[in-house]
Amino acid sequence: MVDVVVIGAGPAGLSLAAELAQRGLTVAGVSLHQPTDPWPNTYGIWVDELEALGLTGLLSHRWENCLVEVPGKTLPLRRHYGLIDKHRMQTHWLDQGQGVQWHQGQVTQVISQKDHTQVLTSEGGVITARLVVDASGHQAAVVQRSPHPPLAFQAAYGIVGRFSQPPIPPQHMVLMDYRDEHLPMDQRHYPPTFLYGMDLGEDTYFVEETSLAHSPAVTMEVLEQRLYQRLQQRGVEVREVHHVEHCLFPMNLPLPDLNQGVVGFGGAASMVHPASGYLFGALLRRGPDLASAIATSLSQASTTPQQAAQVAWQALWPKARRRKHYLYLFGLENLMAFSPTQLHHFFEAFFQLETKAWSGFLADALPLPEVVKAMVGLFGRASNDVRWGLMRSVFSHGDLLKRTLVS
Repeated sequence: MVDVVVIGAGPAGLSLAAELAQRGLTVAGVSLHQPTDPWPNTYGIWVDELEALGLTGLLSHRWENCLVEVPGKTLPLRRHYGLIDKHRMQTHWLDQGQGVQWHQGQVTQVISQKDHTQVLTSEGGVITARLVVDASGHQAAVVQRSPHPPLAFQAAYGIVGRFSQPPIPPQHMVLMDYRDEHLPMDQRHYPPTFLYGMDLGEDTYFVEETSLAHSPAVTMEVLEQRLYQRLQQRGVEVREVHHVEHCLFPMNLPLPDLNQGVVGFGGAASMVHPASGYLFGALLRRGPDLASAIATSLSQASTTPQQAAQVAWQALWPKARRRKHYLYLFGLENLMAFSPTQLHHFFEAFFQLETKAWSGFLADALPLPEVVKAMVGLFGRASNDVRWGLMRSVFSHGDLLKRTLVS
C-alpha cells in the first residue's frame, strides 16, 4: 500500500506527485500517457511569479516589452513575462519525484474502504492507497461535482512558425490585442477574440487567436479563420508552420463536492482562474501547501482516507479562497456580457491600475479585501459604459456577490 495515488501525469499531476515525494510519502501515479510524453500546449507565466519561487531557470524565453492593444491605444504593461520550458519543467518534476511509481492505464473504479482506497485500472491493475488525488484535468476521472448549467470556455487556435514579416512587434510579448479592424462589420459583435503573441527569436513567432470566455465555446474553425484574417489585414503571410496549438477549457467549472473522499488538484479541482484562465502559477503556489497538509494528516497512522481528504480539501479551498472564487465568477459574468466596445474600455481601465492590483487579481494572489479594493478602483477609473454594465450585473448576478460574503 502506498500513501497517495495521483491520477494524471500532466503539469498538475507531475507537480503534486513531486511535492508529495519530497515530503517522504510513497506515491504511485496512474495516467493514460507516459509521464515523459511531451505536453502539447505552451504555458506562459509572469516572471515575478517564478522569481518568488526561485524557478526562473525553468523559462525558455522572457520578455521585458509586454503590451496590450485595444482600438486606438497601446498599453505598456511594465512587467516581465516568460514562457515555460516544458521539457525542463517536466524533467524538474520527474527528478524531484524519482520514487513515484507510474502505471499506464485508465482508472475504471475507486473503491473506498474505512482505512484504505483501491484504484482499479483498465489494465487490470489494483493500487491500494491511503488517499487518492485526481489531477486528470477538467474532465475529471473520479472527482465528483454537482450538475451544472452549460459552461463558458476559453478557446484558442495558435501557430508557431515563420512569417513574411513580424506579425507582432519584434522582441515583444503581446498579452492581448483586441483590435478588430480585420473583421467585417457584421462579425465584430460576434464574441470578441484577441491575439496573444510572442517573438520567440530567430524569426520565429507564436501567434494565437483567443476567446477569453464564451458559452458555447468559439470553434477552432472560427478562431483559425480570424487569425488568418488578422494576419492578412497586416500584410503578413505564413511561410512555415512548426506547431499548431488547440486550447479549450472551462472557465467556470463549479467547485467539486468538498466532502468527498477523493481530492482534486488542478483543473479537476476547478483551480482555473475564472476571470483570466490562468492555472500554471496556481499549481506552483498551491501545490506545496496541499502536499504539506496531506503529509501532516497521513503522519498519523490512524488517519482514514476520508479524514485525510477533508484536511486536503480545506487546505486547497479554505473559506477565504472560496469567497474570492465567487467574486472572480462575478467578474467573468461581466466580461461575457460586455459588448466589444465595453470590453475594450474595461481592459483599458484594468491595465492602468497599479501593477500590484492587476497582477494580483490575475494571479489570485491578493487577499479578498485587496481584490475588492482593486475592483472599486477599476470602477472609479472605468468609462461610463463599463460602470453601467457593472451596476446592471449586480442585479443579474447578485447571487455570486452574496456568496462572496457568506460562503
